[in-house]
Amino acid sequence: MKTYLKTLLRVFKKHFTRLLSIIFMVVISAGFISGLGSAVDKINYSLTDYYRAQNVSDFILKSKKDQGFSQAEIDEVKARYGENNVNAGMSLDAEIEIDGQKQLVRLYFFDGEQTVNKQTERAAKDDIEADIKICAEEKDNKIKGVPLGTEIELNFKDILTQLADGEMPPQIAAVPDKMLTKTVTVTKTVLSPLTFGVDGEPSFKNGEDVEIPDNINDVNALITVENILYLPYDILFLSLGNMSFTLLPKGDLYVALDNRNVFDAFGKDYKSYIEGEQSTLTAMLGGDENVRALTLYDNYSFNALVSYGGKLRGICIVLMIAFLLVTALVVLSTMTRLIEEERAQVACLSTLGYPSWRIIFKYLLFAMIGCGIGGVGAYFVEMGVATLLYVVFNYSFTMPPMTPRITLWFYLAVFFGIVLVTLVSTVLAGHKLTADKPANLLRPKAPKAGKKVFLERIPFIWNLLSFKYKSTTRNVLRYMNRFLMTVVAVAFSTALVLAGLALLDLCLFHGINSPSVMAVAVVVVVFAGLLTAVVIYTLTNINISERNREIATLMVLGYHDREVAGYIYREVYIDTVVGIFFGYPLSALLIWAVFGVMGMGTLGGVGWFVWLIAPFIVLAFTAFVTLLLRRKIVKIDMNESLKAIE
Repeated sequence: MKTYLKTLLRVFKKHFTRLLSIIFMVVISAGFISGLGSAVDKINYSLTDYYRAQNVSDFILKSKKDQGFSQAEIDEVKARYGENNVNAGMSLDAEIEIDGQKQLVRLYFFDGEQTVNKQTERAAKDDIEADIKICAEEKDNKIKGVPLGTEIELNFKDILTQLADGEMPPQIAAVPDKMLTKTVTVTKTVLSPLTFGVDGEPSFKNGEDVEIPDNINDVNALITVENILYLPYDILFLSLGNMSFTLLPKGDLYVALDNRNVFDAFGKDYKSYIEGEQSTLTAMLGGDENVRALTLYDNYSFNALVSYGGKLRGICIVLMIAFLLVTALVVLSTMTRLIEEERAQVACLSTLGYPSWRIIFKYLLFAMIGCGIGGVGAYFVEMGVATLLYVVFNYSFTMPPMTPRITLWFYLAVFFGIVLVTLVSTVLAGHKLTADKPANLLRPKAPKAGKKVFLERIPFIWNLLSFKYKSTTRNVLRYMNRFLMTVVAVAFSTALVLAGLALLDLCLFHGINSPSVMAVAVVVVVFAGLLTAVVIYTLTNINISERNREIATLMVLGYHDREVAGYIYREVYIDTVVGIFFGYPLSALLIWAVFGVMGMGTLGGVGWFVWLIAPFIVLAFTAFVTLLLRRKIVKIDMNESLKAIE
């Protein structure tokens, strides 16, 4: 047991840099991917919490009858869903004059206290003296927000004539203009839980048959309201002689389901429940010919936010595949070569009678500790990325407060995926080694046989190369597994960088005015660059460790530090350039997939400069890594390296 522990500690001490490589690979891959996925969960959970807290209406019922909903119908709906879960009123869009300018304004008339779609108060001046006090929607967007204290004259003859498409309704023709004019004063600004898209709210004037887009950029093609006002319903009542009547019937019912805490907003169970209740409600109120039922799926703000969350999830899944493939490749290479270097130790433990599973477990423990430490770091990265993206979404939406709920599902799925790949690769490499005889393991592995490379068969090219470039070319092509491993890893890293740049190009130069997508693009480029750096560092570090004796020989022969470092650097840059070259077709496939799940952008529309910038980003990270490794190259102990067993 004591011997086993000593060998275990020696593994950690000897291969500490490889342990760091595993840690950083897990931090970058798991942290980035789970951060994107958790941001979507944060959005969905925050939306659900907000939906519950503000008692958001599951249905907006619009009467198709001229007389609107009768009091008996309203009472019947309240009896089914509860007094506090049903509000009646009326809404319309009309052009009115505010501060001397005509604006398209949505007017909400509410009957009694608003217990459904509870508003969040932003500012109030209750000391303002006014006959009729009203609220105005406040947002830093196309809904401009009417300042507190603003007086607005509402001419209902003009408003109702607009509502009747330019024809004056006969019931108001004989009513004096003075009775049809009301002066209201804004004494409070609020946020409505039904409207939080910053590109404005589509107007009713678009018509019932117009499909409201779930893309915040496409809403600009529609007629949108410039302000939203909330008014008491009783200002619509007029007394004319012995006759009292209302200018507008109660044409809207806002209904919140009483068991909303059972469902997550927009979940599958919620959708099924809504469909069933919709049939019940419409039947209760006279059928589809008398009432139109709008759900949260018809609400532009909710639908746009959920749609963007879905697009982010799609991007996450596409990028996750690329990140996990690179991570698996590098971890497999790391653990395979680590165990290969432990041939003598494996032989000794086997000779002492340790079973294969105990020998392999030592390296499994090494990998598990690396993944565990990396997993802790990845969790904090995941929280940081998710929070950052949620905050950035505030530039596209007036976001609800971020949920305190912990979102672990995506993080655990990605993390355990990486752990599984790591452990399987370690077991496979360990099993292959422990299956061999100790006598064979004690002998050093035979070096790869030298042979001519294909360039040597092209004399007019080969003869132009100096000795050092001939040597570099032979080394690159001699160790084909190492070469392919680096090329594939760099190709995927290049594809990820290009995908991020393509998203950035889409936002900056193709009219996709979405800060949230832009933030995702920047995060993708940063993490793809970091992934490139870790990949190059890990594979180059392994390369150096395997060739200590070769590098020490160059030093003994009188090569200067710059020449010795260049000996390794040339191979790194050749591998990187080839990886970038193969990264281009992979990039095209990845960009096509990302644009496909987003439902916007085309591969042909990606700017030409994007394809030129990406290689420089990859090469910049590569250069940074080679500078970090220079000290390790030039500080190799010549005596120890040359005394090592061949």
